[in-house]
Amino acid sequence: MEKFIVFGKYCDDVIKKREVFRNKHLSRLSILKEKNILITLGPTKCTKYFFGIFNANCENDVEILIEKDIYWRKGIWIEYNIYNWIQAF
Repeated sequence: MEKFIVFGKYCDDVIKKREVFRNKHLSRLSILKEKNILITLGPTKCTKYFFGIFNANCENDVEILIEKDIYWRKGIWIEYNIYNWIQAF
């Protein structure tokens, strides 16, 4: 498995818009964390962007993980970029 970093952007007014989807989103992330697929994921303090680190076989697997998330499907996450990451430490 390789590590991938995801940088993404939230929609405008994210705090209000995400509320109805938040529990489902967090529940799914907990499962991914338990399976060691998700290392970390969260918003920047300004809540304009999100950042995550995933373990996956390839970039396409990370795309699938992102696009299956309710935040992507409901327009809470509006764009993202994936980068293969080499962990030095």
